[in-house]
Amino acid sequence: MRRSWKMALAGGLRCCRRVLSWVPVLVIVLVVLWSYYAYVFELCLVTILSPAEKVIYLILYHAIFVFFAWTYWKSIFTLPQQPNQKFHLSYTDKERYENEQRPEVQKQMLIDMAKKLPVYTRTGSGAVRFCERCHLIKPDRCHHCSVCAMCVLKMDHHCPWVNNCIGFSNYKYFLQFLAYSVLYCLYIATTVFSYFIKYWRGELPSVRSKFHVLFLLFVACMFFVSLVILFGYHCWLVSRNKTTLEAFCTPVFTSGLEKNGFNLGFIKNIQQVFGNNKKFWLIPIGSSLGDGHFFPMRSMNESQNPLLANEESWEEEDMQDRSETLYSTYQHLHTTITHEVYRILCLEPFRLRNTSPWWIESSTIPKLSVIHMRCRYLRTLQVT
Repeated sequence: MRRSWKMALAGGLRCCRRVLSWVPVLVIVLVVLWSYYAYVFELCLVTILSPAEKVIYLILYHAIFVFFAWTYWKSIFTLPQQPNQKFHLSYTDKERYENEQRPEVQKQMLIDMAKKLPVYTRTGSGAVRFCERCHLIKPDRCHHCSVCAMCVLKMDHHCPWVNNCIGFSNYKYFLQFLAYSVLYCLYIATTVFSYFIKYWRGELPSVRSKFHVLFLLFVACMFFVSLVILFGYHCWLVSRNKTTLEAFCTPVFTSGLEKNGFNLGFIKNIQQVFGNNKKFWLIPIGSSLGDGHFFPMRSMNESQNPLLANEESWEEEDMQDRSETLYSTYQHLHTTITHEVYRILCLEPFRLRNTSPWWIESSTIPKLSVIHMRCRYLRTLQVT
């Protein structure tokens, strides 16, 4: 009896939490609906007197509003993608893992199971990333969301304003929602500002529309400041091919910590989220590369790049060419210096036998200094 009462209480609490989780979404929807009414009816139809200005303002507003609402809808109702069945432990493996009491043996069991999977990230201790709740080996960039109670592929964060977990399946829609939200607020603020000034100076009659226009500008500016900061931060994350979780906690690979492990370069990083076809970058249609279970890594990209793979052999060939050049230079200087020393020490005294001693010194010392300079140059080549 007591156990059933506890189960009923837990179920009731979960139901209340699910209902309350929609409160932030309801607030956003109500604010957007009011902004639609205030802009379309109170500003365009009541306050603006020019018919041409009304038409232009309404067309541009609705074009932005459609994409804003569309991306918000996709961000809310696109379900997070979970790892497929091959990452889950089989029934026998699950029993073996749970019955094993030694942590080092459990760790080795997970390592053996992960050898068959494209898993390259590890925990801080170097163990295979394993979810005790979902009983699966986590793919790279996959994390367990405690709110959604599931493992989410390429999890970025859980957003209460869309009541959904932002991950591989809807990260593109979330970025587009932020972009169109910024554009929506900016458009409202710029078009309302002139009428805000007119109301402030008393050039327009003080009617009911005055409150809506003044408050619309205030709300648009307030949301614009917060959204542009959030959107700029996520643009930076996309340019580095990072998630919010990876920005705060550096991923660990089999080779160790690597904060830029998934950074493929600016263009390729953008293509990972928005796809190769630029026609779909602004439209909320699924075009992200891959399936969310495996992501190209920087180290793998460099090893598979033929230009980068041959870089080491190029360096060896360059060193060999330099060695050959140095040897030939050495041989040439050695022959030249030998002949020079022989000429000065053996032939010069006989040629200058009848000259005064000061002439012999003045003619010999410069030649010996030249030899000294060449020897110093030879030693420099040998060192470098």
